[in-house]
Amino acid sequence: MRMARYFIQGKPIAGRLDGDRLWPFHDDFPAEIRQEGPSRPLVGAKLLSPCAPGKIVGIGLNYKDHAHERGKPLPLEPLLFLKPPSSLLAPGDPILLPPGMGRVDHEAELAIVIGRTAKNLPVANAGEVILGYTCFNDVTARELQDRDVQFTRAKGFDTFAPLGPWIETELDISDLGIEARVNGSIRQSSRTRELIFSPAFLVSFVSRVMTLLPGDIIATGTPAGIGALADGDTVEITIEGIGTLTNPVQSGRI
Repeated sequence: MRMARYFIQGKPIAGRLDGDRLWPFHDDFPAEIRQEGPSRPLVGAKLLSPCAPGKIVGIGLNYKDHAHERGKPLPLEPLLFLKPPSSLLAPGDPILLPPGMGRVDHEAELAIVIGRTAKNLPVANAGEVILGYTCFNDVTARELQDRDVQFTRAKGFDTFAPLGPWIETELDISDLGIEARVNGSIRQSSRTRELIFSPAFLVSFVSRVMTLLPGDIIATGTPAGIGALADGDTVEITIEGIGTLTNPVQSGRI
């Protein structure tokens, strides 16, 4: 099933995407999956981020080729960082480039959406708390990241966490194509089989550090090919079996 969030009469609502129709649930995410009300066409609907995470957990250097392009050794365990919920961005909304921040990069990622509270979860039980998967763009002020060493400022600006366009709840993520395109040109192209740490392992690992709550996001890392964004660009993150997350890029004060 594909789950989306969108506006109905100015109110955010969760719903099911069936073909080109959106069928509302009775409330916003994490709503009980109970259909209520008439459908509406996907075309013309204002999609929101498909969940409202209390926290966005990022994983650094989780593709072998990306670690190589950054000149970093392969991690022995997942490298965790946090992006604030205020950095979340809906499909179609503009990524804003902060003035004076230098190079800002796209990072195509598969995002895990948590569906149930989890703490100290064994790897074998990780699937029980994963609601599904969606596309994520871990936008990063690269020069700040290199200068600060830790990632909070470089990855924490408003609009630096585009997410969507919907959650796919039934998906084998062992070998999916993942791409980033800027103005139609492919920048990143890889497959999820190249992940160093699997989604199940990541859910278990993170749950041993912090309690995971419904709607929380774990972004699983980006492959090689990161590149700079500029005012006027359009960036698309596509993951096989999910769809495409599209956002324009604008210069401007946040």
